[in-house]
Amino acid sequence: MIEAGDIERVGVVGAGTMGNGIGHVFALSGVDVVLVDVDADALARARATIEANLARQQKKGILDERAAAEALERLRTDTELRALTDAQVVVEAATERPALKFELFDSLSRVVAPDALLATNTSSISITEIAAHASHPERAIGMHFMNPVPVMTLVEVIRGLETSDEACDLTTALCGRLGKTPVLVNDYPGFVSNRILMPMINEAVVCLMEGVAEAEAIDRVMTLGMNHPMGPLALADLIGLDTCLAIMEVLHRDLGDSKYRPCPLLRKYVAAGRLGRKTGRGFFGYGSDG
Repeated sequence: MIEAGDIERVGVVGAGTMGNGIGHVFALSGVDVVLVDVDADALARARATIEANLARQQKKGILDERAAAEALERLRTDTELRALTDAQVVVEAATERPALKFELFDSLSRVVAPDALLATNTSSISITEIAAHASHPERAIGMHFMNPVPVMTLVEVIRGLETSDEACDLTTALCGRLGKTPVLVNDYPGFVSNRILMPMINEAVVCLMEGVAEAEAIDRVMTLGMNHPMGPLALADLIGLDTCLAIMEVLHRDLGDSKYRPCPLLRKYVAAGRLGRKTGRGFFGYGSDG
């Protein structure tokens, strides 16, 4: 089986916040990256975001100009999955919808080589269920990066029922090559991160809905009183309220416990299109500078 250090070609499916961040860190690690999305405009925005983030890293002294330029040279974009034919690893980072991920894994299985590693960046959906739509489920695994990907070091590595030891070993080694810290967890709704985080965010929304305090006050209690770097409502805006809702729905459905019921106010904001930073308005308002 190929070693992590021998990986030269990686595909990333989905050019949103997570996808462009994953493409960013892979390109910096010295591999050629193909970022795929059906939306050409989304690909253009993703490339511009990666360029801006590389420039920010330069300004902070994390990178030199040459490293940033070489990373951009390794990155190309495409609107077709067939561009991933020779990819040794593919990370799917599409919208958190089960049907979409199932369809992508089915399609990717017909495009990539049988020994290619297929990883999903899902926040909560069953890895076993996603892997069942791959022709070689033993090669499928969860690789859950944290947002923002270039900054956060954790990657939850989630093993499905059929995931092989070799796939786990390759994924954890690959995380090390990216400068990330892998933590191996089992396939269960929400895994560890969102099993704990999302109910806290959901309860903060309940406090807002019930008038316990204003949004700023709720977040201030958690940042100053609990030493959290960011309040739960601001964090929800960063993650995306639609993503938070999707994860809570998975927890509620798959665990069957009423304590995971999404807050009605969260549903209302999503229905109104108030999704957080990406739409300019969530629990807080955001200008052009975010």
